[in-house]
This record gives sequence, C-alpha cells and structure tokens, in this order.
Amino acid sequence: MSVKKILLAEDEKLAREGVRDFLCSREFLVTEARDGEEAIMIFSREYKTFDLVVLDVMMPKKNGIEVLRRIREVSSVPVLILTALSDEGTQLASFDNLADDYLCKPFSLLILEKRIEALLRRALDNPQKEEVSKWVREGVLVDFLEYKGYLNGVDVDLKPKEVELLKLLIENPKVTLRREQILEELWKDELPYDRVIDVYIKNLRKKLQIDCIKTVKGVGYCYVEK
Repeated sequence: MSVKKILLAEDEKLAREGVRDFLCSREFLVTEARDGEEAIMIFSREYKTFDLVVLDVMMPKKNGIEVLRRIREVSSVPVLILTALSDEGTQLASFDNLADDYLCKPFSLLILEKRIEALLRRALDNPQKEEVSKWVREGVLVDFLEYKGYLNGVDVDLKPKEVELLKLLIENPKVTLRREQILEELWKDELPYDRVIDVYIKNLRKKLQIDCIKTVKGVGYCYVEK
C-alpha cells in the first residue's frame, strides 16, 4: 500500500505539531501549513500529490472555509474540517462548500485517524476522474469553463483554442502528445495550417509567462508539473 500524503493546515503550533507527529507515526506523509494563505499556496502548487486535506476553520489570513472553496475550484480531494466551533452554521458552511467530514475540538487522535482512514477508503472505493475546471499556478489562473485567463490578477486575452489546448495538455501530464493527436482532438474535421499548434503554444508561454509546456522536438508537446 502506497504512503498517503496529507496537507495539514492549522495555525496553532502545538496542535499542528501534535497532529503531525501522530500522523507521521501512523506512516502518513504530512505537509504543514501555518495559515490559510500558505495552505492555498501549497495546494495550488502540489494539489495532484495530496490524498487528503485536514483544515482548521479558524486560521489567520484565510480561514478554513475560504481555503476549502479554493480547493474545490481545482480538486475533489477528500477534506476533513477541524474546528473548536460546534455551532450549526459553521458545520453547514463546511458541507455547503463540499467538505467531506467534520471534527470538533478537542478530539481524540485515534478518532481523527479513523475518520481519515474512512475518507481515504471511500475515495478508493469511488474513484473519480478529476475534471479540471480551473488551473492555478504561481500567479496564473485559467478558468476552463469561462475561457478566461489571469496573470497576477490581470485579465489575459486567451483565444478559445489556446484554452482548450492548455486543458488538453494539463489533463495528460508527463505524456508527449503528438501534433496529429492534438489536431484530431481539438480541430477534428477542420484543417488548420500546419504550424498552428506551435503558434498557440508560443502564445500560451508568452501570455501566461509559463515554462511547464515542453517541446519534444519532431514529435509534439508535453506538460510537466514542477
């Protein structure tokens, strides 16, 4: 069984370290975030590597509900909410934003472990293909549903085919897609001029200031996560 990776976002140092040490003793790999903004930054950069997220609600900079909303823009990873707030409103807000479970403080570490195991088991029993609706990466956000792009919060003028090309590459990480495959997928019966893909790739790199699309000389292109 592979080691499961967990993002733990908790601003209270002693609580965070206690949960981290316990989960590590149970052979989980834990990445820590000390506040909401750090959690968003880490998840945006590494979201495909996490098997589960544990979020405290009351955190500085961004609270747990705000972090949960950002996570749900790009991923269906299981999320467990931790909070000292036991009121119904907080619980409803968590579930309205698609939290998978909720645990009130103070809690038993053994109960936490069982909740995590149950969520991981449920995710394994019900695998879902990750539908990419948004892509977030170091100042870049691309909304594939709205066909909009942003660089450091500023609108970027992206053509529809540029958006579709980026989405196709992202959905096939570390796979070299041949020009013929891309043409067949995106243009179907249309017959664009021979170097149209090269032009669109050049435009994406320039407009979004990204270097994650690699040219495989004489073959095609590959999306490489960093």
